[in-house]
Amino acid sequence: MKLVIVESPTKVKTISKYLGKDYKVMASYGHIRDLAISGKDNLGVDIENNYTPVYEVYPRSKSTITKLKNAFEKSDEVLLATDPDREGEAISWHLAMTLNLDIDTTPRLDFNEITPFGIKNALENQRIIDMDLVHSQETRRIIDRILGFKLSSLLQSKIKSKSAGRVQSAVLKLICDKEKEISEFIPKEYWNIYAILDDDKIKAKLIKVDGELPKINNEQEALDIIKRIGDKLVVVERKTEEKEYYARPPFTTSSLQQEAFNHLGFSAKKTMKIAQELYEGVDTGKGYQGIITYMRTDSYRLSPIFINSAKKQIEELYGANYVGKAYSHKSDEKIQDAHEGIRPTNAGITPKSIKDKLSKDQYKLYGLIYARALASMMKPRVQENTTYLLESNNLFFELSGVKIKFKGYSKLYSAFEKSIEEKVYPYNEKEILEIKSIEKEQKFTTPPSRFSEARLVKTMEELGIGRPSTYASTIDILLNRGYISEKKGYITPTKQGMLTSDKLSEFFTKIVDAKYTAELEKQLDEVAIGKIKELDVLKDFDSEFQNQLDYAILNMQEVEATKTGENCPVCGKPLIEKRGKFGDFIGCSGYPDCTFIKKIEKEIPENAKVCPKCGQGKLVVRKGKYGTFLACNRYPECDYKESFKKKSFYSKKK
Repeated sequence: MKLVIVESPTKVKTISKYLGKDYKVMASYGHIRDLAISGKDNLGVDIENNYTPVYEVYPRSKSTITKLKNAFEKSDEVLLATDPDREGEAISWHLAMTLNLDIDTTPRLDFNEITPFGIKNALENQRIIDMDLVHSQETRRIIDRILGFKLSSLLQSKIKSKSAGRVQSAVLKLICDKEKEISEFIPKEYWNIYAILDDDKIKAKLIKVDGELPKINNEQEALDIIKRIGDKLVVVERKTEEKEYYARPPFTTSSLQQEAFNHLGFSAKKTMKIAQELYEGVDTGKGYQGIITYMRTDSYRLSPIFINSAKKQIEELYGANYVGKAYSHKSDEKIQDAHEGIRPTNAGITPKSIKDKLSKDQYKLYGLIYARALASMMKPRVQENTTYLLESNNLFFELSGVKIKFKGYSKLYSAFEKSIEEKVYPYNEKEILEIKSIEKEQKFTTPPSRFSEARLVKTMEELGIGRPSTYASTIDILLNRGYISEKKGYITPTKQGMLTSDKLSEFFTKIVDAKYTAELEKQLDEVAIGKIKELDVLKDFDSEFQNQLDYAILNMQEVEATKTGENCPVCGKPLIEKRGKFGDFIGCSGYPDCTFIKKIEKEIPENAKVCPKCGQGKLVVRKGKYGTFLACNRYPECDYKESFKKKSFYSKKK
């Protein structure tokens, strides 16, 4: 018997079915060990001994390791089949170290898709653990541990912030800088002028005044221009251009997160959770199988086998004239370009065919992935764009017309892109058009928009901050730390977030700089391909970071705690606002001699549900060790609590 070790228990069921009775498939349940919290500064890293890491097994993983060892002893061979990325490679190495497997001979399998073909392909193309990838992950983990522990300790003592991290601090600065732009923005007035050409409200916009772009700053200036227009416009130019609009490539991790937010309203975290489910396997009616390829990738390359099957599917659905070409390989290769873009594992499994087998959210995301992958291989949309230049008294107006000549990929993907309204005008050059009326429109310049999750992910990708696998978790950390808040999909820094970012920018300018963070990511990529050594990266980072840390320890001023204006009912000392593991609270300034604390009660909505246990309190949202829940606001007098469901949070209005 051969033992195959995967990460997720969900995969066990799917892969076991395909491998058969000669194989036993077991799960490691993710990482089994991590850097110890021991040694100098509890880093789990022996800095003086060339940054040697000290690992310890997670308590939760001990029983799993015992089961794996027992199965190993009864097996003829062990095959490591963790996820095909840097983290997965590290998990395989940790498993090998813990189970005493020979890393030079133990087979490593890559499942880019969990299907019969994907598993057969992995078995036929076995390799061994890639130690360059392992060293890259290890380097990242050591840097994040050193920076995270030391910087968090400083911020906790100086400004009462919970933590700081390499990637999260750079992202927080982006969000805070954007908020400063918004707060400092001064709106400026401007006016637009339109000529209405017929009763159907065809509007031509003023684009030039005496050969210059219009600068209309107030209503009087608008009225002065309107007086010049007259009652007719002459068509001085008509330009018609046939243009092709190509579909975008198949999804990468970041583009999937962006489009899932824009079209489905999914957070990055939710998108990755659902994509993981689709990758690991769902019941298609013909048994469990993965219906999308691996969802952590920088590539949009597709396998030739899928391309051929997808083209046949396109021809069957829409006709041969809709079949186009697949995107070519990225020229700027990254480590994860070894994987394909995110696509369906089988072009024949249409979203509609398995709708009743998927949850509502799974169906939505699969539909988006399916449409994007197939649309990328369809011919472009062809539009006839016509621009009219109209003139009166040296005032020039513009009118644009659009005619769809061929729908192309939009035949499939129209649900996920802005609809195009066809506008066809019968005007010819030198034709004189009667002006029915003139419209003037007052406008004001608008401040920059706050980041949505989609725009933030796109910005992180463009600047090279983090990697696809970390985008969602970075945003989640900032939310959980209370550094940012999210309302209606848009991200705003909190007061504590602004303070944290300001202090980091003042004392750790390079650490929070996007260019430095991107350069460090590039170095980690170079470690992953064996171009530079792990130790060189660690030494360069630590030397610079330690100098900044030493200066900050001496010069960063402690922020005085905010007093509530009340005195402690136990000892009489002033009560102050504090930050704890589970949120803000009020505590005695005499701590640790006095341990009095009380919760900061938020305003309770009028329609909050009445506590079903005591009938007097209202149910409010609380955060605990295991997540969010509802509890009676009269706690500890009433200890009622229930799981949090947004739809049931408020009572229905009568």
